[in-house]
Amino acid sequence: MIHRRWGTLSPVVSILTALSLAACSGGIVPPGNSAPPPSRAPSSPQSTPPRNPPPPPSTAPDPVIHPTPSKPLPAAPAIEVDGATTARALGVVAGPSIDSLPIDAARATLALKAFRISCPALVKRPDASGLTRGADWQPACAAAAGWRDEDAANFFRTWLETVQIGSGTAFATGYFEPEIAASRTRRPGYEVPIYRRPDDLLEADLGAFSEDLKGKKIRGRADGAKFVPYFDRSAIDSGALDGRGLEIAWAADPVEFFFLQIQGSGRLRLPDGTIMRIGYDSQNGRDYTGIGALMRTRGLLQPGQASMQGIMGYLRASPDRGAALMRENKSWVFFRELTGPGPLGALGLPVTGRASVAADPAFTPLGAPVFLSLDRADATGLWVAQDTGGAIKGANRFDTFWGAGAEARATAGGMSGKGTAFLLLPKGSVKRLTKAGDGGTTPRR
Repeated sequence: MIHRRWGTLSPVVSILTALSLAACSGGIVPPGNSAPPPSRAPSSPQSTPPRNPPPPPSTAPDPVIHPTPSKPLPAAPAIEVDGATTARALGVVAGPSIDSLPIDAARATLALKAFRISCPALVKRPDASGLTRGADWQPACAAAAGWRDEDAANFFRTWLETVQIGSGTAFATGYFEPEIAASRTRRPGYEVPIYRRPDDLLEADLGAFSEDLKGKKIRGRADGAKFVPYFDRSAIDSGALDGRGLEIAWAADPVEFFFLQIQGSGRLRLPDGTIMRIGYDSQNGRDYTGIGALMRTRGLLQPGQASMQGIMGYLRASPDRGAALMRENKSWVFFRELTGPGPLGALGLPVTGRASVAADPAFTPLGAPVFLSLDRADATGLWVAQDTGGAIKGANRFDTFWGAGAEARATAGGMSGKGTAFLLLPKGSVKRLTKAGDGGTTPRR
């Protein structure tokens, strides 16, 4: 949902964390609510209705998801190092045998396919967690290329082993790929601009100026001889980017587009029924503000409304107040059209519904499999870490990707799973990482 706050160029984000809500209920947009008027009037008023008006915002309820409870596997006793900033520093202990894990065959097949996608990056990308090196993954990746999908569970048993990072206590939220009505050209009913990245949006690496600022970046624009913050949401809504030819499409509903920006990627359903996929292409550098938290603090959400659907219902029922609330989130996301597989994760590779998760690369090698044993069966199983998020920070914190469609939206919106996480690393990793004097942590049984 992963709000991702765009610290990395990840295209997708958790609805739960994006809205700063503790949990999502099954609330829906109340029947009869309509979308607020367009943020801008058409340049020339139309006296006749459009031939292909956009479909009205959906008021149908999302499918009701009743997850089956499950009992998480126990974590191994472990010692965590206070203040650790990487998995290696936090502490590593051996996890359970993969043979003992309740691996579902269908989920294993999806995970193997996702793992294959990750391999080109996995063997080359530096591992910020300190757990692996690219060469460690080469044997498993070579084997995965020719492994039969129907025997996927045995692939993981043959080539990998589990480790537990720190306490192993896991928390998982969910995200999905939204779909909204839009048009490639501006026409009546499609008035909300979807912009590509402007040429004057600049990024400064502060680490180039000071070692104390290493790893920190800011975005802004040049104003004469000064570097100033880029236009915020309010300025952009008011036309700061008008007339520059930056529009790649026009959305029908500003509320739906607002939430697509939170997700960071999505599908545009065009008037002729075809789909245009768009992905994250930078952000204006302004801080993200979760309007769900604002609404909750101000008492604007009634019982049962603390969900994405409930918030959408309020924004549409009170258009003026809704527009003002959305503008309190100064962050604005720019997009590009995706013409290949997608959506894309932080590795620049496609993510897979029900198989990909976002994780903190300081604690989980990007591209590595992970087994989540949670208190809900639908999220328990093998996943592959292929994405990141500004709100997905720390050890054993994950954001599960559920794909596109109404079921994915309903599942992701209500996802809040707790349990235990075990990373799957190349065989031999446990011995190396827990070796006395090698900076590892010896298991305490």
